[in-house]
Amino acid sequence: MDASEAASAPVGPAAAAGAPEAASGAVADASGAEPPADRPAVRSFVGSGPPTYDPEPTALPLADPDGLGDLVADTVLDGARYGTCTLRALSVRGDSARYRGDPRRDALLTARFGAGEQALVLVAMATGARATAGAHRAAAEVCRWIGRAVGRSHARLGEDLRAGRRGDLKSGLHRLTDRSLGRLRASAADQGLPPDAYTATLRCLLLPADPHCRTRVFFGVGGGGLFRLRGGDWQDMEPRPAETAGEPVVGFGSLPAETPRGPAHPGPRHPGASEPVRPGAARAAREPFRFRASVARPGDVLLMCTAGLAEPLRGEPELAAHLARRWSDPVAPGLAAFLADGSTRVKGYADDRTAAAVWEA
Repeated sequence: MDASEAASAPVGPAAAAGAPEAASGAVADASGAEPPADRPAVRSFVGSGPPTYDPEPTALPLADPDGLGDLVADTVLDGARYGTCTLRALSVRGDSARYRGDPRRDALLTARFGAGEQALVLVAMATGARATAGAHRAAAEVCRWIGRAVGRSHARLGEDLRAGRRGDLKSGLHRLTDRSLGRLRASAADQGLPPDAYTATLRCLLLPADPHCRTRVFFGVGGGGLFRLRGGDWQDMEPRPAETAGEPVVGFGSLPAETPRGPAHPGPRHPGASEPVRPGAARAAREPFRFRASVARPGDVLLMCTAGLAEPLRGEPELAAHLARRWSDPVAPGLAAFLADGSTRVKGYADDRTAAAVWEA
């Protein structure tokens, strides 16, 4: 375990470990009443009361008959088991988007490169800029670019992972992230769009299929969360600004090449919280490249997520306590159960949610 890993902080007040879930001890359904015994709640909630929006999708996004390939499903669910870890991943349209008929701005990519114990699993997730027409396309595009980049370099990345070459991994993944986000800006220019109208956050997880390698690598740019459930308690593993080495990612709101560079600007805790570099620059400008390599222990659960889940997990102790109870079992939940858990609603948090959790055997 490296020094940065030892500095991990609990999530929420008093680690949210003993927070009650609901007066009855069970999570309420969307109406506030307990469901009939023969019909479990589909989308439950925690907190002070039911969320504002309906618990199920209301309106479909507007479709273009000549652009049906741009349609985004309300929900994506995936899973796998390699080496000592079991993966569960989901991406769900937020309650507000479901009500308004907006497309899901989050994108999710899960991919395996290579075969046998040499295989490398990539989970990539992105969130498009709020209130922009092409947000869902930008998120999907940057996931494809980073997937292509990692796939073409998977053999070398796998070797570095198994050998524990942390410095080589950090620099190599920084370059791949730089190129992928640079391509996104180039795509914005091709469409005649300003960079802030076609941008996205990006968060990735690399998992080796080799059962003898327990190193898990996180990297990316922009807001979201990285958490570890160990011994029933959540630890916030998100790299702090002081722990993120390297310049802001080129092509993601970086200063022009001819402008002298200063120290990397600390990344905000939430998307859109940083000051713009110049008028019209992307709100996520000057975000640092984030990297963390950690060694998993049997019984750990590692959770990477977009801001749509990270913010309520940090801000609502009952959600943190509920998911800790649900996911402390050493056996990973099935896909349907993981979807139900990850969709647990909290009043005041209605954004898209994308999450990937890894159970360690």
